[in-house]
Amino acid sequence: MSELISTHHLTKIYGSGEAAVRALDVIALSVQAGEFFAIMGPSGCGKSTLLNLLGALDQPTSGDVWVAGENLARLKDVDRFRARMIGFVFQLHNLLPTLTALENIEVPMIGQGPSRRQRLERADELLALVGLGERGHHLPNQLSGGQRQRVAIARALANRPQLLLADEPTGALDSQSGEELLALLANLKQTQGTTIAVVTHDRRVAQATQRILYMQDGRIISDHRVLDPLEEDLRTLAQSKLGQAILTEDDAPLRQITAEEELVLRGILHRLQAAQSTPVAGEGGAQTDQDDEHTRSSFTEILRAPLPLPLQAVDRAKQDHE
Repeated sequence: MSELISTHHLTKIYGSGEAAVRALDVIALSVQAGEFFAIMGPSGCGKSTLLNLLGALDQPTSGDVWVAGENLARLKDVDRFRARMIGFVFQLHNLLPTLTALENIEVPMIGQGPSRRQRLERADELLALVGLGERGHHLPNQLSGGQRQRVAIARALANRPQLLLADEPTGALDSQSGEELLALLANLKQTQGTTIAVVTHDRRVAQATQRILYMQDGRIISDHRVLDPLEEDLRTLAQSKLGQAILTEDDAPLRQITAEEELVLRGILHRLQAAQSTPVAGEGGAQTDQDDEHTRSSFTEILRAPLPLPLQAVDRAKQDHE
């Protein structure tokens, strides 16, 4: 795989003086073509700001953003680059209410070269791709929320972009529609080779991707591959207030669990912390199948490693009791 996105010392500051807000703080990021990754973090951590800079919707205060070999700060025609290289999907579909689904998908292609016939053929093709082949002549108010968001994804793909940026795409959907949308994005990654970035607050959405970046105070503080649901659930526990309380031996939040449960949980979380030190990328920055297998086996070995001495006694006691 080749590198599609690269940022160097990326910084974004809003305001000046004492009122200055450092939205992004020296971000370094590398994304390979075809990756499906999530950006998580609390409100105000810089997720949407990073997405806007990757999509050439804003300019950094300092540092560089490279997409598909182009330094976005040096583009001669930003609008043309965006139209051809980047697709956007937002929490609200932003479909034009007086246009049909087909016509909404056609809009980004106007002025980009294709004839009217070619635009309609492409719109038909995309509607079929997102499972709405029979809804082309429906207005947005004649579609469900999930269907409108599918049309928005089809519109974002109109000019065959290499990069799809989605900001809370499931935020306004019910759980079933959200799951269907995530399945659609995963399928697009597999069948179209599209690189997809999803900003989300929902860990279930993030776990449907291949890689999760976690941001805080304008920095990426965690970057890891999604290997399996068990690991992600354990990682969530480790990062939770309860998990941190267990790891730091803070007794206050632990009063509702038994001493035996506390020891077992503490052992698991310490092992998980060790597993998190496994590098995300292989040689040259690209994640390989061998890297994934090594990380998975390392994680399994850590979970199966000998228990700390206090836990060994608990484990033996349990075995004797059984």
